Amino acid sequence: MNMQSTPNTPKIDPRELRNALGCFATGVCIVTSVGDGNKPVGMTINSFSSVSLDPPLVLWSINLKARSRDAYRRHAGFAINILCKDSKELSLNFAKSSDDKFVGVNWHEGHFGIPVLEDAMATLECETQDRIVSGDHEIYIGRVLRIDHNDRDPLVFHRGQFATLGTTL
Repeated sequence: MNMQSTPNTPKIDPRELRNALGCFATGVCIVTSVGDGNKPVGMTINSFSSVSLDPPLVLWSINLKARSRDAYRRHAGFAINILCKDSKELSLNFAKSSDDKFVGVNWHEGHFGIPVLEDAMATLECETQDRIVSGDHEIYIGRVLRIDHNDRDPLVFHRGQFATLGTTL
């Protein structure tokens, strides 16, 4: 489908859009894969969503200018590591640019040799099924091949701040 702007399409202020999107509380994840020379790569994301239960599909997105984008493009898969409330520092570590974000991080090799973080509350190891460039991001759709999870409480991101879950309704 070709979605083009018309002369009557209003211009949306990027800051206002970011503020509005920040009203949607999300979980915090680290997506990992393997880069050049079998070096582990990872980055913090909150652009994660389920797509389908049958087949088991999930998605996430990466900025087209991200340094690690080529690693995700070249490798056969990725792992979504969903973070627990005690993982704020881990999240911040993978959110910044660094030559080796895995120093001091407990992880093991998963499917396709992908790094799986030991401190995640859930991990979905995926084979990349599709990539779609849209706007300033590339969307990755992955088929879930292996899962692991526990009963820890999640790390949440809302209005630019880390949070934890409140009272259950």
